[in-house]
Amino acid sequence: MSEDNYISRKQQLLKDFDKSIARIKSVLTSRYGNEQANSLISESRFEYETIIPQIPFIGHRSHFLAFLIPQTRALAIYKVLRRKGLTFEEAGHISFQMCKAQMESRPPFLRHIIGYLWFSPLFKWQSRKLAKESQKRKYPGSYVFDFIEGDNQTFDYGFDYLECGACKFLNQQGAPELAPLLCAVDIVGSEIYGWGLTRTMTIADGHIKCDFRYKKGGKTNITISPSVKDACNINEG
Repeated sequence: MSEDNYISRKQQLLKDFDKSIARIKSVLTSRYGNEQANSLISESRFEYETIIPQIPFIGHRSHFLAFLIPQTRALAIYKVLRRKGLTFEEAGHISFQMCKAQMESRPPFLRHIIGYLWFSPLFKWQSRKLAKESQKRKYPGSYVFDFIEGDNQTFDYGFDYLECGACKFLNQQGAPELAPLLCAVDIVGSEIYGWGLTRTMTIADGHIKCDFRYKKGGKTNITISPSVKDACNINEG
């Protein structure tokens, strides 16, 4: 892999795209039928291939790739849908449903493991380390965040994201309106993995930070953009 892009990973990224889309194809087929869904998938795959060289390089083994790469796949599908003449509301709804289906496709045992690890001492230790490393701003296109120690009452621990790699990239790609929708997908993640996530603001909505607070076994309480909520029928937790 080169030092400033992920072009050498292209074939693996395309394979991952194929696996991902296979798990959520039903969202498209239920709306368009099998033939048209296959056509949309083919166009989205080609779009994704053109996006790969533009993905900001944030390190060889960055933990943040687990966020950024799926979001670039969502961007490719969204771009194709918009070119087909769909409004933001229509394309956004489909994109949200596909992201939701992707999370829900994970088997129960994997959900349990992720939920358990999210509150483990090791994960918190790694997160503190990553927070300090992020503040060096080695990669301009990456994420920058603070680790927030919990108060042992209202939340166990949290993150304040000061810079968002996804927002930066979506702005560069001319699709900033997609960012709040991808943020809303965290509602699904919190419910599936038991994060008990509370969040009152996001960079995607123009705030200075994203304030993530996690409480094991707690209730999901996420404030999302009114435009996304109205367009995609997304209810706040």
